Amino acid sequence: MDLRQLRYFVAVARERNFTRAAQMLHIAQPPLSRQIQLLEEDLGVPLIIRTSRPIRLTEAGRLFYEQALQVLGRVEQMQSATRRIGLNQNSVVSIGFVASTLYGGLPSLVRKLRQRAPDVDIQLLEMVSVQQIPALKEGRIDMGFGRLRHSDPNVVGTVLREERLVVAIPKDTPLAEDASPLAVAALAGQKVIVYPKEPRPGYADHVLNLLQSHDARPAEVQEVREIQTALGLVAAEAGVCIIPSSARQMRSDVHYRLLEGEGATSPVILSHRAGDNSRYIELVKRLIEEMYAENPPWLDPAYNFVPTHGSIDSPAAHVETF
Repeated sequence: MDLRQLRYFVAVARERNFTRAAQMLHIAQPPLSRQIQLLEEDLGVPLIIRTSRPIRLTEAGRLFYEQALQVLGRVEQMQSATRRIGLNQNSVVSIGFVASTLYGGLPSLVRKLRQRAPDVDIQLLEMVSVQQIPALKEGRIDMGFGRLRHSDPNVVGTVLREERLVVAIPKDTPLAEDASPLAVAALAGQKVIVYPKEPRPGYADHVLNLLQSHDARPAEVQEVREIQTALGLVAAEAGVCIIPSSARQMRSDVHYRLLEGEGATSPVILSHRAGDNSRYIELVKRLIEEMYAENPPWLDPAYNFVPTHGSIDSPAAHVETF
């Protein structure tokens, strides 16, 4: 599989006709058809239903089309950013993030960074915490906002805050009759939904370890890929789910209760390469301190424990192993 085949497939999927797609690509139809056939052989599944007029995509084809658009879009971004760097037109800062940080301070931070450094091209890449460490070391991102502590000497991690955890509960169930904080041990015997299903280790393991440390053995554990899916299943009364407190704004059709007990928090960690003295990393650190001084709603002390080290460069903030 190569980028040319992706572009050919996208053209065919858009035009729903091999002849028009070939004309648009300025190639003959036979080699276009052959490349699509090779792509299908490589994947091992048919992507196009050729017997219909106009042609239609199979279920696999529709999924592949959406993914191909994302890949090609990312390639275009890479090409554009590389040209700008080569022409000294702009600097690029790539930031990896876990999805739950979008409900805390990340959007505000990025807005401030754009205002303070209009010359920088900010690229935001969603990736789970365990993926951020190799991405930093390989230079694919410049900094990451995750939730997994690590001990890699090549990556500096700074705990920005310990966010309290809440449990999402289906409405009209016994646990939803009260709004007071709930002991972790009270979740024993419940069906628990955790995320992400992979890669591991990750936030799901943090939740399962928390339950185990409080002797709260679930009746059943269901693993899903995303927090949105997990909360949707809670709304469907499939179980309960433990999430960072800032993410409770995602759905209003479930009931939320703070969790009480040792370890019932999830850290928000800023990571970057050791020895990286980029002015943008220092700027991000200053902007974070400014944001925290403003006491925004997502930093409500009832839901967060903020280190009292005074500066995010304090040695007390560096990440230690779980």
